[in-house]
Amino acid sequence: MNPYQIKGLPIDQFAALFGRDDADLAKCNAVRVTADHKPGYPCRVTLEDAEPGETLLLINYEDYRVASPYRHSYAIYVRENAIESASLRGKLPQVFANRPIALRAFDSDGMLRGATLALANDVDDKIAQLFADPTIAYLHAHNAAHGCFAARIDRS
Repeated sequence: MNPYQIKGLPIDQFAALFGRDDADLAKCNAVRVTADHKPGYPCRVTLEDAEPGETLLLINYEDYRVASPYRHSYAIYVRENAIESASLRGKLPQVFANRPIALRAFDSDGMLRGATLALANDVDDKIAQLFADPTIAYLHAHNAAHGCFAARIDRS
C-alpha cells in the first residue's frame, strides 16, 4: 500500500448553491445537470460517479490557488445530495476507475516538477513513482480526456 491520502473537496464550499433555482445558479456561473448514465458525472466531493437521475451542479472551480504560473480553474461536478467529503488513505477513489488519469507533481513552492499519464490499472504505481522523488510535495489528478480536476493526492 502506498502512503498517500486523497480527500474530496470540502462540501461547505458548495452547500450554499444546493437547491438554488436555475436563475440564481446562472448568476454564479453554475448549471444544474441530471446524470443520464454512469460513469460520466464524477462528483469532486464524494469522489464517486453520480447515479442516473441524480442532480449535480456543474461549476467552475479554482483547483490550484497558488502564486505560481500553474494557477488553474476548470469545470467540475458536485452532487447536490452530497453529505460528506470522501477521505481515502492508501486507496484510490471510485472515480479513478476505468479512466485515464493525468497526474501532475508539484513541489512545496507550487511549481510543477513532473507529470505522467496513468491508465485504468496503473494509477497506484504512477503515484508511487512520482512520490519516489522527495521534492514532490503533492499531486493533482485530472481526468485526462476532459481535463477536469479529479482530486489532490497528499503524502500521508
